[in-house]
Amino acid sequence: MLCRMFLVCVSLSLYSSASSLSCRWVHHKFSHLSKRSMDLLDTMAHNSTNTTEDAEINFPNNLYNQASKASAEDKLRFSVQILEEMVALFEEDHSNASWEEQTVEHFLMVVTQQAEGLHSCIKSHGHKKKNMKLEMYFKRLSRRVLEHMGHSAESWELIRKEMKVHLMKTDQLVLSLTN
Repeated sequence: MLCRMFLVCVSLSLYSSASSLSCRWVHHKFSHLSKRSMDLLDTMAHNSTNTTEDAEINFPNNLYNQASKASAEDKLRFSVQILEEMVALFEEDHSNASWEEQTVEHFLMVVTQQAEGLHSCIKSHGHKKKNMKLEMYFKRLSRRVLEHMGHSAESWELIRKEMKVHLMKTDQLVLSLTN
């Protein structure tokens, strides 16, 4: 009897962990789009003619650490929010950046596909509050980097570098769901 209960518990735990990872989109599409978005950001760097000094931007490592310990759905929600905030940031006036508009549009399209794909993997689509600390972080990037530096090419290069780190961290967070 005790052995059966143990087997049932093990089976349920394996089923629940596997069911949270059953989103085929993550397994089949996310890695490809993630690589593509990072490649596009790299292309934007090659099109950048300005060198910049790194400004003091406090990367939210603590938020990623918290997310890494969260449930699969919360990891997905956090990743979706990162990608959506990134798109919103890049929709600001980037005319001073030396990027090709077509590359920026393609980047935004790929990141939007990532966000929508991950969102489709979230089972409970009920309204759950956004991570306010993450939202404030992106607002600070907009105000303290972009607005403060007049949306200059240098400010956009700082943002581009910061977003590359976010894409890498988000990639790690999402891929941790498949292990």
